[in-house]
Amino acid sequence: MIIAIASGKGGTGKTTVATSLALSLEAPVRLLDCDVEEPNAHIFIRPENETRTTVTAMVPEVDLKRCTACGACDAICRFSAIVQMGKAVLTFPEMCHSCEGCLMVCPAGAISAGTRELGELIRGTAGSVELVYGSLRVGEAMSPPLIHRVKQEMSDSRINIIDAPPGTSCPVISALTGADFVLLVTEPTPFGLNDLILAVETVRTMKLPCGIVINRCDSGTDETRGYAERQGIPVMMEIPDRRDIAESYSRGVPACLAIPGMKQRFARLMTDIQRKTG
Repeated sequence: MIIAIASGKGGTGKTTVATSLALSLEAPVRLLDCDVEEPNAHIFIRPENETRTTVTAMVPEVDLKRCTACGACDAICRFSAIVQMGKAVLTFPEMCHSCEGCLMVCPAGAISAGTRELGELIRGTAGSVELVYGSLRVGEAMSPPLIHRVKQEMSDSRINIIDAPPGTSCPVISALTGADFVLLVTEPTPFGLNDLILAVETVRTMKLPCGIVINRCDSGTDETRGYAERQGIPVMMEIPDRRDIAESYSRGVPACLAIPGMKQRFARLMTDIQRKTG
């Protein structure tokens, strides 16, 4: 089972929900932090025995002695990562999406697969939770390949919880693809509602079932609940705006471990998700 935790914008409590959900379950869990630009699930999970693996992406390398300057590689590349200029072929590795199209269309076999470092894949454990997260190299803009690499660590024998990046752009699409259910975390403010609407449109375009978690539910307005009702989307959990929850977050302690009764609430949330997904 794959459950993705997403939000239309950052700062809504997405990681709080993902980590507390993972730590509240009795079943074995694999938590995959796909927010590779700013991974922070490990701050709350505090995994032990971490191992690190360098992750690379394929980039084209051109043998100009074999190149016939036919332009086929330039024509197939939608991202201008390989460009034909007269008889010269220029490559821009930082723009490459590693689709390998240039390798397939080169009739002279002049293009080979080189590598470019994307970042690190880190694994660790905390009790029954196995945490896997990616850490994008500083200055690297291409996060989807690293997200794909993190998702390759999903387990068939465990509940997989994906902590997705915030927003609705390509990294989010990469993280959500293949999920059985998406929890959209929001807050009851006009900005929160605006970004929730965008997130709902994204999830519906991907034809994924979803529910809403309202964080800091007793602040702001009721417009978020009204929107959820009109759209037929269940509000599956509300987390109050309490000082002790904020203080536990600031200490790096998951809400489920710091607040009495919160662990049981997250366990019930999982039961509700399982009922909805069959």
